[in-house]
Amino acid sequence: MGLISKLGRMWLTRCFKPFIFKNEYDEVLPYMECDNLGLYVHIPFCKSLCNFCPYCKVKYDEALANEYIDYLIKEIHLVALNNEKKQVTSLYFGGGTPALVKSRIKEIIEALKEHFIISEGIGIELHPDDVTIDTLTILKDAGVTKISIGIQSFQDKYQYILGRKKVDPLKLKEALDKIKFETVSMDFIFALPNQTLDDLIKDIETAFMIGANHFAMYPFIDFNFTPSNVKAMKKREKERLLNDITKYCMEKGYTRNTIWTFSNNNDANYSSMTRDNFLGFGASATTLLNHQFKINTFSIIDYIERIKQNLLPTSLTLRFTKRQRMVYYLFWTAYSTKVNKVDFDKFFKTSLQKMYGFELLVARIMGFVKKKGNVYEMTLKGAFYYHYYENFYTLAYIDKMWGILRHEAFPKQIKL
Repeated sequence: MGLISKLGRMWLTRCFKPFIFKNEYDEVLPYMECDNLGLYVHIPFCKSLCNFCPYCKVKYDEALANEYIDYLIKEIHLVALNNEKKQVTSLYFGGGTPALVKSRIKEIIEALKEHFIISEGIGIELHPDDVTIDTLTILKDAGVTKISIGIQSFQDKYQYILGRKKVDPLKLKEALDKIKFETVSMDFIFALPNQTLDDLIKDIETAFMIGANHFAMYPFIDFNFTPSNVKAMKKREKERLLNDITKYCMEKGYTRNTIWTFSNNNDANYSSMTRDNFLGFGASATTLLNHQFKINTFSIIDYIERIKQNLLPTSLTLRFTKRQRMVYYLFWTAYSTKVNKVDFDKFFKTSLQKMYGFELLVARIMGFVKKKGNVYEMTLKGAFYYHYYENFYTLAYIDKMWGILRHEAFPKQIKL
């Protein structure tokens, strides 16, 4: 990890102690004490493996996928030992390509509903090939209310760069017109080589034309452990492009939901990140609770073997200091472009102003945030620098951790 990230961590946590992830876990997870709890399920199977994608995934095998789902459901019951049902916000399925096990999505949802009351809907990620009347019907019948389609780009030149095949917008529109969902989100990648504002506008307007009411514009991140040879865009070009697309969306009257997501409908929302706490199920899934962060093993075989022994498939656990938890809270809450002082004070039972008043003052002076009542809201400049440092810390922290976990099922310890 670089000197800048170390110094930043030490300043914000007021501690020389690094983030230490240890090969340990609680047999009973204390999630009942957590407010604003969400759920996440990871399905790590794909028909083909995109070389730019950093997430835990393997080539689809029907027998292995079905065995995995059997033990995924068992993990749910191992974690959720309480007789009392816990109310949660939302449930999201990610991957991988969750629709490859579409016939079992309802079974997973029903297992979760034995223990949880889901109040804000169920979302699932889809490959464009999965957007068919048959698949959408099965998912809607299972209880899915939100879908997110990984388009990346409607333009052949960028699909070629990313090693993906052409997407047919009219074919997607045909299915989306027949089967309706509360939120239809489409994911795009920006900051690809020679990409322009016009390229991105074409993608956004095509998305809304064929049935989307929400989109995500994620930056291309060049992880060290992925085999992608796509050249990353220079910082200044990326800043200009992000600012231009943000201004365009604002002028069009689109609602900004998070740093990278916008909608043309105030009721449309799709974000598995902006939640105070969450439980993760499946290989590589993470869990964030009031005082700890844990991550499951990336190895599907070891994941299954652990659950066979009635043990949680946890690979590593981080026990937060109070300041570490505050930094984590602020980092991911800021993803929504806003931090509410009242919410922070309630969560930590202490004042945001007392803990980070100096940093917030500096941020206001530098033009990164503006204060409206109890809310600190990012400016365009602040949103870019959040993106810039999110990219920086992703490579400093996540890149290292995931790089190790891809090769070691249960490493002894990782210091970040």
